[in-house]
Amino acid sequence: MAPRSSRYSTIPPAERLPEWLRQPIGNASQLEKVQGIVKGQRLHTICEEGRCPNRAECYAAGTATFLLGGPICTRSCAFCQVDKGQAPAPFDAGEAERVAEAVEQMGLRYVVLTAVARDDLADHGAGLFTATMAAIRRRNPLVAIEVLTPDFWGGHRSEAEGLAAQRQRLGAVLAARPVCFNHNLETVRRLQGEVRRGATYARSLGLLAAARELTPQIPTKSGLMLGLGETFAELVEALEDLRAVDCQRLTLGQYLRPSLAHLPVQCYWEPADFERLGAIARELGFAQVRSGPLVRSSYHAGAES
Repeated sequence: MAPRSSRYSTIPPAERLPEWLRQPIGNASQLEKVQGIVKGQRLHTICEEGRCPNRAECYAAGTATFLLGGPICTRSCAFCQVDKGQAPAPFDAGEAERVAEAVEQMGLRYVVLTAVARDDLADHGAGLFTATMAAIRRRNPLVAIEVLTPDFWGGHRSEAEGLAAQRQRLGAVLAARPVCFNHNLETVRRLQGEVRRGATYARSLGLLAAARELTPQIPTKSGLMLGLGETFAELVEALEDLRAVDCQRLTLGQYLRPSLAHLPVQCYWEPADFERLGAIARELGFAQVRSGPLVRSSYHAGAES
């Protein structure tokens, strides 16, 4: 747990949230419009499936982060609201075109694509990204597309075989030329096993390093959640590890417990802590840093791209 200080709040998650974590509802008509388009195309967004605290603001601005591969994830990460299961939805060949249609209807110029982990698919979901990027660009080649991917790992007899397959899947996604490649580290090294079941700290850093090696012209991005029991020193270590693999963009936000079935919040870091961490990140060389209690992976993603 983070050390106690005058800037460190220990409000239990069952009690009223700190003032800095409360969000306005947003424009109701715009909310309904975006939700109507998403539901009409039978799509999913991480905004809804992950209960993002910014979804009202983003919907009001006419944006959304599309969740590919259906609403069921084959991993069982202890922080995530997305439904889990070893029997996800069958592969939906029409999903890519429906996402492209929704992007066109919403008039988006910057799109974020993410996906549930699909360890049941031979390519672990890499094709979900490439097919959707192609469908969007067939309608409008000027749309900028950021991808937030899982680690594309699993089902291999050896570490070497796994690394080769992961690199091949990553290469296919990068060959489709997203404007930014995002893969979240999520938490500090010590908490990985408890928080990210099925993923590892080293594999995630390795994926980001491989992305820089394969396509150095495409910026990489990663994010961390605060409030899971990490210390300030551990957070700085994670930032240093990300810079060691030349990660250029960073998001830092407060973890909020989706339900009683998920990991409890150990602490609420205060805005001043996020400002301090953001300053440290910039000193370490991150080109773009978004650090604040309500910041999430795709929050204002296209603002500086």
